[in-house]
Amino acid sequence: MRPLLISYYLSLPVVLGAILSNRMAARLSGVEPVNGATWPVLGLVVWLIYTVDRLLDVRKPGGAQTLRHQFHQLNKTGLWQSVGGITLLAGVLTFFLPKAVWQFGLVLAAVCGGYVFAVFRLPAKHPALLLKEPLVALLFSAGIWGSVWAQRPTISGVEWTEGLMFTAIAFQNLLLFALFEQAENPGKPTFSLATAWGSRTCDQILRWLTFGVVAAAFGICLMANDESVGGGLRFAQRSALMLAIMSMVLYAIQRYPTYYLKRERYRWIGDAVFWLPALVL
Repeated sequence: MRPLLISYYLSLPVVLGAILSNRMAARLSGVEPVNGATWPVLGLVVWLIYTVDRLLDVRKPGGAQTLRHQFHQLNKTGLWQSVGGITLLAGVLTFFLPKAVWQFGLVLAAVCGGYVFAVFRLPAKHPALLLKEPLVALLFSAGIWGSVWAQRPTISGVEWTEGLMFTAIAFQNLLLFALFEQAENPGKPTFSLATAWGSRTCDQILRWLTFGVVAAAFGICLMANDESVGGGLRFAQRSALMLAIMSMVLYAIQRYPTYYLKRERYRWIGDAVFWLPALVL
C-alpha cells in the first residue's frame, strides 16, 4: 500500500490541518511565543480521537463500510498498540504546556472521551447520533482555538468571529462528507444528518454556511481595526479571507459531486482545505 494512502487512512492530513489552523489562530490572537509542546500535543490528541473513534466503529456490526474503516479493521491490533503509546507520549508532553492550556485540555479531553464512549454505546440509529457532525465540528474547533484563547486575558470580537467562521467550515466539511457518503452507498446509508435532513435540505444549509462565512470575512475586512485584534489588522484580514476561501472550496466540491465522488476526491480535497492557513502564516 502506498505511503500517501496509508497517511490518508491514518487521518494524518487532518492532523496537519489542525496544527496549521492552530498556528493561524495563535498568530491572529498575538500569542507569542507559542509553547513548543502545543502543536505536538494537539496533533497527537487529534490523531487519538479520530483513530479511537474508527477502531470503536469497526467493532459494531457492519461498521467497516468505508475503505478507511476497513484499513482500521485489518490493522486494529497495531493501531490499538499505537494508541497506547501515543497516549503516554501526549501525557508526558502535557507537563510542558502552560497551566492554562493543560487545564483547558483536560476538560476538553474529558468531553471528547465522553463523546467517543457515548457514540460507541448508543444503538446504530439513536436520535442522539444526529448531533455527531455539529458536535465534532465544535470539539475540533474548540481544541484549535480554545488552546490559544486559554492563554489570552481577553478575546476580541474579531477572534470570536473567526473562531465561529472556522467552526462553520468544520461543520460544512463534515456535513458535506456525510452527504457524499450517502451518495456513495445509497443502499446502505449511514445514519446521520444527511439521511435525516435529505440532500436538498443539506445543499441549502451548505450554501448558507458558505454565504455566512464569506459575508463575515468581508465584514472583518471592512470594519476591523488595529486595536481590535492582537495579531494586527493586516493578518486579521488575510486570515478572514483565507477562511472564506476554505469555505468556497468546500462549496465547489458540493457543486460538482460527480467529479469529486470518484476515488474519494471529496475527502482528499476536503481534508486538505485545512492546510490552506499555511498560505497566510
